[in-house]
Amino acid sequence: MTSQPKAPLTRRDRWRNRAVAVTGLVTVWVLLWGTFSWANVISGLVVAAVLLVVFPLPPVTFAGRIRPVPLLRFVVRFLYDLVVASAQVAWLAVRSEHPYSAIIAVPLRVNTDLNLTLNAEALSLVPGSLILEADRSTGTLYVHVIGIRSLHEVERFRRGVLELEERIVAAVGSAEELSLIRQSVPTGPSGSVDLEGAPT
Repeated sequence: MTSQPKAPLTRRDRWRNRAVAVTGLVTVWVLLWGTFSWANVISGLVVAAVLLVVFPLPPVTFAGRIRPVPLLRFVVRFLYDLVVASAQVAWLAVRSEHPYSAIIAVPLRVNTDLNLTLNAEALSLVPGSLILEADRSTGTLYVHVIGIRSLHEVERFRRGVLELEERIVAAVGSAEELSLIRQSVPTGPSGSVDLEGAPT
C-alpha cells in the first residue's frame, strides 16, 4: 500500500504554522527568563523572528484543532501532577537513602513532531522526570525517572506517559490522531527499561 503524497500547504496553513511556532518560541523565552513583562515578550518576538528567518526548520504542521474542555482537563491534571511530583521529589531529598532511578523507553502512539515535542516538554516540566532522547523515527521518548524501585512502577510510569499523550491529543489532536489513540490500547509491557541501583 503506497502512501498518498501530501497536499501542498496553503498560504493560510503556512501563516498558521508560523503563528504557532512564534507563540511557542515566545512562551519558552518568557519561561526561561522567569518573569512575564512586555520587554520579555517583545524580545522573545525578535528572537523568534530571527530564528525562523536565519535558521529555518522543517515545518511542524498543526493538523488538529483546539478543544477547550479537553484542554482544561489537561491543564488541571498537569498542575496536579506538578504538585504531587514536587512533593515526592522533596520527600526523596530529605530521606537519607539513595533514591533509585530508571531510564524508560516509551513509544508514543502518534508519531508526529508536534506530539513528540508536547509530550517531551510536559514530562520535562514535571520534577523527577527528564527527557534524555527523543527518537523521531520511531516516536519513542527515553525518560530518566527517579524513585523507581520495581518493574511494576516502570509499567505504571509508562502507562502514565501514554495517558498524558491521550490528554494532549484529546486537547489539540486531529480526528485521525484521536482514532489512532483509541484503537491502540496498550495491553502489556512495551519499550525497554534500564533500572539504576534498584534491587533485583
